[in-house]
Amino acid sequence: MVITDVVEINDEVAEKYGFEKVSEEFIKECKSKAVLFKHKKTGAQVMSVSNDDENKVFGIVIRTPPKDSTGIPHILEHSVLCGSRKYPLKEPFVELLKGSLNTFLNAFTYPDRTCYPVASTNTKDFYNLVDVYLDAVFFPKCVEDFQTFQQEGWHFELNNPSEEITYKGVVFNEMKGVYSQPDSVLGRTIQQALFPDNTYGVDSGGDPKVIPKLTFEEFKEFHRKYYHPSNARIWFYGDDDPKERLRILSEYLDNFEASSAPSESVITPQKLFSKPVRVVEKYPASECGDLKRKNMVCLNWLLADKPLDLETELALGFLDHLMLGTPASPLKKILLESGLGDAIVGGGIEDELLQPQFSIGLKNVSEENIQKVEDLIMNTMTKLAEEGFEADAVEASMNTIEFSLRENNTGSFPRGLSLMLRSIGKWIYDMDPFEPLKYEKPLMDLKARIAEEGSKAVFSPLIEKYLLNNPHRVTVEMQPDPEKASRDEAAEKEALAKVKASMTEEDLAELARATQELRLKQETPDHPEALRSVPSLSINDIPKEPTRVPTEVGDINGVKVLQHDLFTNDVLYAEVVLDLSPVKQELLPLLPLFCQSLLEMGTKVLSFVQLNQLIGRKTGGISVYPFTSSIRGKEDPCSHLIVRGKAMAGRADDLFNLMNCVLQEVQFTDQQRFKQFVSQSKARMENRLRGSGHGIAAARMDAKLNIAGWISEQMGGVSYLEFLQALEEKVDQDWSSISLSLEEIRRSLLSRDRCLINLTADGKNLKNVEKFVGKFLDMLPSNSPVETVRWKAQLPPTHEAIVIPTQVNYVGKAGNIYDTGYQLKGSAYVISKYISNTWLWDRIRVSGGAYGGFCDFDTHSGVFSFLSYRDPNLMKSLDVYDGTANFLRELEMDDDTLTKAIIGTIGDVDSYQLPDAKGYSSLLRHLLGITEEERQKRREEILSTSVKDFKEFADAVEAIKDKGVVVAVASPDDVDAANKERSNFFEVKKAL
Repeated sequence: MVITDVVEINDEVAEKYGFEKVSEEFIKECKSKAVLFKHKKTGAQVMSVSNDDENKVFGIVIRTPPKDSTGIPHILEHSVLCGSRKYPLKEPFVELLKGSLNTFLNAFTYPDRTCYPVASTNTKDFYNLVDVYLDAVFFPKCVEDFQTFQQEGWHFELNNPSEEITYKGVVFNEMKGVYSQPDSVLGRTIQQALFPDNTYGVDSGGDPKVIPKLTFEEFKEFHRKYYHPSNARIWFYGDDDPKERLRILSEYLDNFEASSAPSESVITPQKLFSKPVRVVEKYPASECGDLKRKNMVCLNWLLADKPLDLETELALGFLDHLMLGTPASPLKKILLESGLGDAIVGGGIEDELLQPQFSIGLKNVSEENIQKVEDLIMNTMTKLAEEGFEADAVEASMNTIEFSLRENNTGSFPRGLSLMLRSIGKWIYDMDPFEPLKYEKPLMDLKARIAEEGSKAVFSPLIEKYLLNNPHRVTVEMQPDPEKASRDEAAEKEALAKVKASMTEEDLAELARATQELRLKQETPDHPEALRSVPSLSINDIPKEPTRVPTEVGDINGVKVLQHDLFTNDVLYAEVVLDLSPVKQELLPLLPLFCQSLLEMGTKVLSFVQLNQLIGRKTGGISVYPFTSSIRGKEDPCSHLIVRGKAMAGRADDLFNLMNCVLQEVQFTDQQRFKQFVSQSKARMENRLRGSGHGIAAARMDAKLNIAGWISEQMGGVSYLEFLQALEEKVDQDWSSISLSLEEIRRSLLSRDRCLINLTADGKNLKNVEKFVGKFLDMLPSNSPVETVRWKAQLPPTHEAIVIPTQVNYVGKAGNIYDTGYQLKGSAYVISKYISNTWLWDRIRVSGGAYGGFCDFDTHSGVFSFLSYRDPNLMKSLDVYDGTANFLRELEMDDDTLTKAIIGTIGDVDSYQLPDAKGYSSLLRHLLGITEEERQKRREEILSTSVKDFKEFADAVEAIKDKGVVVAVASPDDVDAANKERSNFFEVKKAL
């Protein structure tokens, strides 16, 4: 990024729009001109950041500190996007999801603030998004609309006076899901214990037990009090005209009366404790397994009673990385190698709030080992303070953090939004918003200090002051309680039974009427005139051709090499792709552990610590993972092992030497270390089951429908969890056979004949790197590996319920529509997105009360999936899925609606990518046989989608109703009820 032709905003221009310039700086770290303005009438503060990044970002941040755990800030975050003064429809947010080219569109609630960010590369689209969000935040309909409060927050639901009353509400069910996850319960317990005396001591997201205490009057008053420009921080970033930014804002801000921000929005710092505190809490657990080994223990510190200076913050960040940042980091290593627990909990340094904190602990700890974990943490920190860190470890951390700062690779997350969130971490507390954007000077100062005084003189005092000698320490112990989920559910039912018992027949009839009235409103489409109020692009604004990535296919030493000539700021991105097809079917579940072993075991010459430090010192990181997908029209899947690495182009030799070292020199001899990998992976999978049940359900359905799905599920689904549970015992009983199997996988994979290289950098660096690629390839075995194996496996196509201790469900149904004879057309992308944003959004989320409902079409395999997320329903959601074909057949759609659907789809297809992602996407297209001609054809089909295509697609979806497979990750009670409603509909599997 470089600034080109940045428009200067002089005082005259600022005055014209009612602003005064407070300060301005050139931020060389992000090559941006940043100007801070204040709106003279309202006091609103505006940061205007200008550069030539086409991915423009806008955000409004409101300070919203809650006084209780009713979840007001969170419910408001949802509700303000449900219609506004200028856009009087049910959900302008959803209309933008349907028909915008946005690269980011969301909102999120912090413990003390609420953020409303949007981003787009198209200037017209960007200003449309800005206008809708400004109107939503400052002039929402929800403060006058009780039904929006009911829908997004909570309400009593009663379909018939003879039935039981239930709670419904999107946020209510979202938070029931959050409170079903042990790690989330731990995080909330830690925060509330560290900050008992200020706003962080309550839950801004909402506690499901407390949410129903929130009244509509309190909800309205919270908006009136806090959602004023004087209490806002407004952010613009990118290559649009800075004058236009001020003009747009003046239109909104001039409508407000002058006001000062409420004094309650300023957070009172938590005073430090005089002595440590201990908290013991329960979390919902399954009855399966050894509950005595399911405790969690975490030590947590509040580091200071006031914000820290930037150099201290940076030094603590380095210290955090030194202690915990890699598998070789001493505190992380010693905890995992202790055998006292299976996985790390606590995220180390957290500095997003007013006062920074530090947390570290273990999960799956035996009761008798809890004190041992605490002692080990404190003793290790004492030792690190006394002895310091190895010079190589310090250099590796320095390089890793500096590489990350300079690369500024935020993935699919807009860079401007990442900078906004960084700046807000100071700005929201009335501190310097420029400071967090500048790392050059504090980084250089810190490096100079370390060079002059030694790392021990820098880091040991930090450990002593902020950790060892800091009395504000909270030890949180979480105990498994197999009855907690059912007890919470029973308490909720009892409370609702009391509510019903207190009502007269007239009250119950009125509640049933109100329930129907709310549902009718939710399911009634917006008037076409209201829909037209939401600004949109036209088809003419859409490029007729897809974004093309420069790709040159050549070879080095007889091996195919793809090269992508893109500006990467002197960073080389490289992928080594190895063919998985020679690996035996029974060895596939070992692959994720094989990948971890490559990066976290040592060689004959290097310990794994030394290898990790070398990677940190010489590169920007190396990762290894399997990639599997169906290929359209082929039975055999595409399955590869991908080794990804990045480094400054001048370090290309080091990068490829280390890739070779990882692939060929790592030894599979450390039995205890491998057993740690198994335990860590098992803990991760258990956590994924509770937090991402929709992903588990999707993988399970895929495994019932195609070979590629079966392979993926063996390496990341319930089957993988079961494999890990058995493997944990086998490591002790038969390590030699496991070690031999890991070697067999390596022998099967390593072959120059079945290798592909993918490189992304600018042309000059691509040319320079060829000799190092050639050297790497010469070191690979040139003999052909064992013969390709034909993998033939799928799970039985039965309906399955995976039962876990939870208060919400994840419900899936899927089928292969290619089996019905459906031939892929680009219109399918438009239709599936439209189904998600209308039919499923309205029925699963809005009236169903789930946190999310969507469909997904894998165009490679033909599998079309319906999924819900944190869903209070089970069979009702399946009925919605089964109604999709009728929805499509009865669909009436005007030209505007169709155009929006097409534009929204193009926005997904043309998703903004940084250079490394462009090179990687091109690689995947090559592996899957997707040509530029096919991409052009699909785009033309998307742009010419008609209502007729929607009607015809109904037949393909109908087949899922009749022949699809169902997988639900659900609570025991809901599964029992489902099997009573439809006799033995589900095969039941207990997974935890």
